[in-house]
Amino acid sequence: MNLKTKKLLNMKNIQVFLMSLLLVVASSYTALAQKKGGKKPKHKIIMQLTSNDVAVHKGLIKQLNNLKEGWGETVAIEVVCHGPGIDFLGSDKTQFKDEIYALKEKGVLFVVCENSLKERKVAKESILQDMLFVKMGIGEIVEKQEQGWTYIKAGF
Repeated sequence: MNLKTKKLLNMKNIQVFLMSLLLVVASSYTALAQKKGGKKPKHKIIMQLTSNDVAVHKGLIKQLNNLKEGWGETVAIEVVCHGPGIDFLGSDKTQFKDEIYALKEKGVLFVVCENSLKERKVAKESILQDMLFVKMGIGEIVEKQEQGWTYIKAGF
């Protein structure tokens, strides 16, 4: 076996070791989270909000509260706001700031599309604090569906 082949084998062994180590750490983290009361959600829901209609926002708040009250910690919910839907999370546009933060306390994630911000010339700083951002709102929805999340479009 020449020196180049030995180096390649050694690199492969190091890669296998690092991947194994990563799996052990990830498994330990998951076990620790479950011991601390974190439960794996039975239901995973990705909701899409593309409307700036206040009536739609009000209905969304009601649906989110109903889901959290009915299923509690067994439901994971992420709301992706893009297009005109980003107004829902705009600090100077939303009428539901208190309700949004109350839902965040219950574990609901609110995500803003950076492409929509750019297209609509809206600065990240004008979005409510502690919101999450993704490059593509629709891409986030597709990825969640590929992971088995249930898709719901907010609105009428």
